[in-house]
Amino acid sequence: MTQLTEIERLLEEQVRPQLALHQGNLSIVGLTDDVLTVRLLGACANCPSASLTTEELIASAVQSRFPQIRRVVLDTGVSDSLLRQAREFLTSRHTGTKKQQGVT
Repeated sequence: MTQLTEIERLLEEQVRPQLALHQGNLSIVGLTDDVLTVRLLGACANCPSASLTTEELIASAVQSRFPQIRRVVLDTGVSDSLLRQAREFLTSRHTGTKKQQGVT
């Protein structure tokens, strides 16, 4: 079993149930040079306590089981799926506007 799979199992057992109490979740963005990057999802994504949750809940659980993980970093960037949805929306609006103006 890979380290990432083991971390995923730990998150499923210990962290996700706590986040679910607040209608939240998380995803692993990556693991590079013993730094785990995560993204909070759902209600937790925009929560003012996101940094605190990352430090006290996620990092604490991960580093207690995997002491080789030096840091747990919160990715606050926009997800690829949200960017794709925004592009599709803007493209459809732009195309619709051209049709209304008689431009093809």
